[in-house]
Amino acid sequence: MIDVARARADTPAVENIAFFHNCGAGLMPTPVLKALHDHLDLEARIGGYAAEEQTAPQVAATYDSIARMLNCHSDEIAVVENATVAWCQAFYGLAQDMKPGDNIVTIVAEYSSNFIAFLQTVKRRGIEIVVVPNDDSGQVDLEALDGLIDGRTRLIATTHVPTSGGLVTPAAEVGKIARAHGVTYLLDACQSVGQMPVDVQEIGCDFLSATGRKFLRGPRGTGFLYASRAAMEHHEPPVLDLHSAEWVAADRYEMHKSARRYENWENYIAGKIGLGVAADYAMSFGLDAIAERNSELAGDLRERLAAIPGVTLRDAGRERCAIVTFSHERYEPEEVVARLAAQDIIIGNSGRSSTRLDFESRDLPALCRAAVHYLNTEEEIARLAAAIAAL
Repeated sequence: MIDVARARADTPAVENIAFFHNCGAGLMPTPVLKALHDHLDLEARIGGYAAEEQTAPQVAATYDSIARMLNCHSDEIAVVENATVAWCQAFYGLAQDMKPGDNIVTIVAEYSSNFIAFLQTVKRRGIEIVVVPNDDSGQVDLEALDGLIDGRTRLIATTHVPTSGGLVTPAAEVGKIARAHGVTYLLDACQSVGQMPVDVQEIGCDFLSATGRKFLRGPRGTGFLYASRAAMEHHEPPVLDLHSAEWVAADRYEMHKSARRYENWENYIAGKIGLGVAADYAMSFGLDAIAERNSELAGDLRERLAAIPGVTLRDAGRERCAIVTFSHERYEPEEVVARLAAQDIIIGNSGRSSTRLDFESRDLPALCRAAVHYLNTEEEIARLAAAIAAL
């Protein structure tokens, strides 16, 4: 059971707004805000270097907390500026060894930033992109995925929870296929970490990237990368500096033995501490309990929206997440967002540029996104649905 009263007491903004934009940037709870303020105040009093030295144990604890959340070792965690940096350090490190004719296998719902990186690698390295079709439910066809991997496949890259559609990609099943073929597996977990359990041992991925700002409710400007010990034995990031590597001789350097090799020297220390506090905060409620409540709230919202004339739900997949997407027959998403904001109800929107292949394959219009989270109430769900019906 989730202590909703505690979660809301730690989130003063909910007294004034009904917030459903957790897939954009979640509301930071007061323990995270306090961690940020405390460190920034310390920097202002004694300087950044001295503050970093004094809070070294708290920074180290962040790695332990993220590792505990993902079920891995702390030396397999890198804390970086954002999920994009995390993903790119993994991907471009792999891409620098790809050759003409090699291929990357991905899914229809892959995030646009990732796909742009694939296209850039096509141009630079002469590789190919293999997109696995969806099955009848709208998720990746696992049998087709298994059949499309061949001796030229160098990477399977998927998004766990796409930015549109409410879909949860069957990440563990993809991981089993990747292991069976001995192919590296990179998972973009930007939208899943914090709204559901994410266990890298169960999933079987080699790399996983995520952000702090969304469902984890951490600070903006924070992200992290999981890199398995086995994967790091043969992987070098595309960017190194004096933090991630040591210049050991005039003509030689040695990379950091841990995932710190994916970081760089300049760090957002306050954000790093706040990120660890956010992970601990989420785990204090229980990620299984959070996922269960999110499923109940999202199910309630989907049922209410489906009953409104002129509103069409757009979610896909067998398993569905806390992101509820829909379109309105009369109003564009921007207008729906603005009209609801005027009533202190905050949602977001998503367009074709975010997941082009998914939008094109399903012939989707621009979408409204309402992302519930465990601190929402049933009354807020009813209020949101009523406001949409009143349009």
